[in-house]
Amino acid sequence: MSARLLATTALSLVPSLVLATPGLAQQAHFNRIASFPVASNLPEAEETSSEIIAATGDGLTLVYTDSPAGAVGFIDLTDPAAPAPLGALLLDGEPTSVAIAGATAFVALNTSEDYVRTGGALLSVDVAGQSVTATCDLGGQPDSIAIAPDHSFLAVAIENERDEDLNDGALPQMPAGFVAILPMTDGAVDCAGLIRADVTGLAEIAPEDPEPEFVAINDAGEIALTLQENNHIVILDRTGTVLSHFPAGEATAEDVDIARDGQLVFDQTITRLREPDAITWLDADHIAIANEGDWQGGSRTWSIFAQDGTLVHDSGASLEHAIVEIGHYPEGRSGKKGAEPEAIVAATFDGTPMLFVASERGSVIAVYDATDPANPVLRQLLPSGIGPEGLLPIPSRGLFVTANETDLGQDGAARSHVMIYEWQEAPAAYPQLTSAGMEDLTGWGAISGMVADADGMLYAVNDSAYGAQPTIFVIDPSQQPAHITRAIRVTRDGAPAAHMDMEGITLDGQGGFWIANEGRTDRDVPHALYHVDVSGAITQEVTLPEALLAQERRFGFEGVTMVDGTLWMAVQREWADDPEGMVKLVAYTPASGEWGAVHYPLATHERGWVGLSEIVAHDGYLYLLERDNQLGDLAAVKQVTRVALADLQPAPLGGELPVVTPERVVDLLPHLAATGGYVLDKVESLAITADGTMWIATDNDGVDDHSGETMFFSLPPM
Repeated sequence: MSARLLATTALSLVPSLVLATPGLAQQAHFNRIASFPVASNLPEAEETSSEIIAATGDGLTLVYTDSPAGAVGFIDLTDPAAPAPLGALLLDGEPTSVAIAGATAFVALNTSEDYVRTGGALLSVDVAGQSVTATCDLGGQPDSIAIAPDHSFLAVAIENERDEDLNDGALPQMPAGFVAILPMTDGAVDCAGLIRADVTGLAEIAPEDPEPEFVAINDAGEIALTLQENNHIVILDRTGTVLSHFPAGEATAEDVDIARDGQLVFDQTITRLREPDAITWLDADHIAIANEGDWQGGSRTWSIFAQDGTLVHDSGASLEHAIVEIGHYPEGRSGKKGAEPEAIVAATFDGTPMLFVASERGSVIAVYDATDPANPVLRQLLPSGIGPEGLLPIPSRGLFVTANETDLGQDGAARSHVMIYEWQEAPAAYPQLTSAGMEDLTGWGAISGMVADADGMLYAVNDSAYGAQPTIFVIDPSQQPAHITRAIRVTRDGAPAAHMDMEGITLDGQGGFWIANEGRTDRDVPHALYHVDVSGAITQEVTLPEALLAQERRFGFEGVTMVDGTLWMAVQREWADDPEGMVKLVAYTPASGEWGAVHYPLATHERGWVGLSEIVAHDGYLYLLERDNQLGDLAAVKQVTRVALADLQPAPLGGELPVVTPERVVDLLPHLAATGGYVLDKVESLAITADGTMWIATDNDGVDDHSGETMFFSLPPM
C-alpha cells in the first residue's frame, strides 16, 4: 500500500478528521504518517535519542545521531509509512551532528576530555556497510555540520562549549571556537586541506571567545554561522574569509506568560537577546534563525535577516501564540524561555519556499509559506515527539522528518521518536482542538473530563496541571478543528478555586454543573464533589463519607454523570477494600444524601495498571473509558465499555458490593494510532451527544514531560 493511501486509510478511522472546511481538501498539507521509536535500533540501551538527522541521496535511508548511546542509528525509509530499524553503529565518543553526501554520512564526533582539553573528529561512514571508512582530526569540540550543495566542501562549527557551572556560565571561557572547512572530492574529504576559519574579534559579546553553534551553506558556497552565546551571525566564504557579520540583536515578544505559577496568563512584554541556535538559508540573500536563547537570552522568536544584517522579519510572540491556541504551550517553562524555538530549516515543496520552525518545549513544528521573506505566512502546525531537535525536508519524495531527542522511558513516559510526514492533497489532520478565534488569547491543556448538552456543545475541564486556573471549556465540535469558544473559570468566594484536580463534569439539569475532584490527601487536595453554577462559582461541596475515605488511595474519582437525580462516579483504581481487579462505581443522590456502589471488573493486563477514566450515561447505559497506563507499542487496553443501567443496583458502602458485567463497545487503539503518532497513554474524556456520537479526548499533562499532543475525535453512534 502506498504511503498516501495508507495515510488516507488511517485518517478514515477517525471520522471527525475527514470533514474539511469547504475548499480545504483541495489544499496540500503535511500530515504525519508514521512514528519510529528510536529504541528499536538499540533495544538493550537504557536511554536512546534521535537528535540531528540526515537522508541518503536517494531518500531511502535515514541516519541520526544518538548522543546518550554514543551511536548513529539507521532507518529504512523505503516505505515511509512503515519505517524499519536498520540498527546502530556504536562510536568512541559523542556524535553531535551528521550530514550525508550520496551514500556517505559525515559524523561530527566530540572526543573532549573536558571543557578545556577539547577534541573532535569527523568520521566518514559508509551507510550501507555501517562502517567508518575515514577519520579527520578537527582540533576541537564540534557541534553542527553542513555540506555544500555541490558537495565541494563541508563546514563544521567547532564550538568548544563553555562549562555552564563555571562562573554561572559566563563568557569568556577558553579555548575559543572556530569553523573547520574541509574540501571534498568525489564524496571524500581532504583532511590535509582543513581550513581553520578564525571568527574571533567579531562579536560584541566576548569577542575573544566565539562559540560557533550552527552552520548552513547556500548554493554560492557561502557559510552562514551562528555564535549563539555571543549573539552574533557571521557569513564566510569557502576559504574562511569573513564576508559579513552582525549582532543578532534583541527581539520583543508581547502578551506572553513569564511566571511558572500553574496558570496561563499572557499579559507581559519581554525584550531579550535573540541568541540564535539553528540557521538556514531561505534564498541567496536571506537567512532565518531560531532564537532559542541561552545564558542571557530567550526571546521566544524566530527571525529573517538579509546578508548585510538588515532585519527583514521577526515573529514576535506570534508563533508562541499559535502554540498556545492548540494547547501545546509549556506553562512550566514560562519563567524561562517559553516554547523555545530551536531548530529551523528551509525547503521548497511544489514550488513554494517553506520554513519549518521547531518549538523544543512545545514539541510543535510550524510550517510557513516564505514566498515573501518580509511576510511569511503560518500555514500549519504539526505535532511532533518530545523535544524536536533535527528537521529534515526530503522534497524529492514529498516527505518531512523530525528527530525528537527526549527519552523519558525510564520515567514510564514516551521515548525518543523519529516522525515522518507526507505532503498530501488532503486537509490537515492536526490540530483537532483549538482556541483560535476567541476574543482573548486563551491557553488550555490537560483535558480530563467532558460532557455534552442537548444542543451538541461540549464542556470540558482541566486537571491539576493548571491548579491555579481551574477551568470549564465550552467546545463547539461542529467546526473542524473543534473550537473552544468560552472559558469558564471555576471560583470559590470570587477567587480561583484552590485544591482542585477536576477529573469529571456533568450537567445538573438547571444550567450548572457537578464536578468530580480527584483527591490527593498528601497535597491537601480533597476527594470531593462540587456543584458549580453557570458562572463557574462553587455553590456546594460534598465530601466523601467515612466509609469511603477510610479506604482511600491516591487514584480517586475520574468521571461523573447524572442518572435520574443520582450522580455516578468512576473510581480510577482499586482502593484498600476492593478485591484486586475490581473498582467502584459510586452512587450519590444529592436530594437524600444517600451513598452506594457497585464493583466493576477491570480488563486483564500484563504491564502497568488498568483503570477507569470517564463515565457517561446515555440511552439506557453507563459508558466508561477503560485504559492502561502504557503508550506506544506497549499500549494494550484503551477501550469504551458499557453497563446497562438496569443492572446498576448499588449496595451500601462498607459491605459486599454487586459486580456488574461490562461489554466492550469499541477498541480505541486503532483510532489513537490513526494520525501516525505513537499511542498516547491518557485517553481520559468521553462525551456522548443526543444522537449517540461519541467524542473522545486525551490528556496532554499540561505539556509536562509530554509532547503536548491532544487527540480530540468523534466516533459515530454504535
